[in-house]
Amino acid sequence: MADNEQVSLSKAYLVPLIIMIGLGLVLFLPAGSLRFWQGWIWWSIFAVLTLFVAAYFLKKDPGLLSRRMNIKEKEPQPVIIKFISLLAMLTYLIPGFDFRFHWSAVPVWLVIAANILVFLGYVLIIAVFKENSYASTIIQVEHEQPVITTGPYAIVRHPMYLGLLIMELSTPLALGSYWALIFACLFIPVNIFRIIKEERLLAQDLPGYKDYLRKTPYRLIPLIW
Repeated sequence: MADNEQVSLSKAYLVPLIIMIGLGLVLFLPAGSLRFWQGWIWWSIFAVLTLFVAAYFLKKDPGLLSRRMNIKEKEPQPVIIKFISLLAMLTYLIPGFDFRFHWSAVPVWLVIAANILVFLGYVLIIAVFKENSYASTIIQVEHEQPVITTGPYAIVRHPMYLGLLIMELSTPLALGSYWALIFACLFIPVNIFRIIKEERLLAQDLPGYKDYLRKTPYRLIPLIW
């Protein structure tokens, strides 16, 4: 393993821990209270699964972690990533204020159901990581990269985006906020744009991807799109 890759992998636990601390601040500072129980449930699910990803793939597929940490890409992708980060920040910030000022009254059963969807969405993403070592944070084609057609890729062409959307759209309700749904819904057009851009690049640069497009007709949701 190259030295620069080893340096990146040394961050396998540090990066998730920093993310968890940052998310905790984003959730609980606006809430103004540690009694924000919806925040604790969501944060715990996200923290446990994120640390599991770091531990599991550090052992099974360190190359995947290295790719996930690489966020450099040609324009206009950094703009998309920044916009996604802004949407995520608003999606996580607003529920805290919602809890403090009692804007929403999301029933407990709906909070629990939404957290289950968050969990399932993340599990789907982990399944994608296990199937596709080239599931990078950025849109790129690497040397000798294969076309993945097994597992969730046999059903839809972009299962990772499906898992992300399930998480993103469920998070506001999991955090007890109807108002945050306004920003979470914007993830839909952003991800559609990203999928179309990604398919255009893969069809051009990844051998065999055009055949995969013909064999697997649905991008995101079976029988719909």
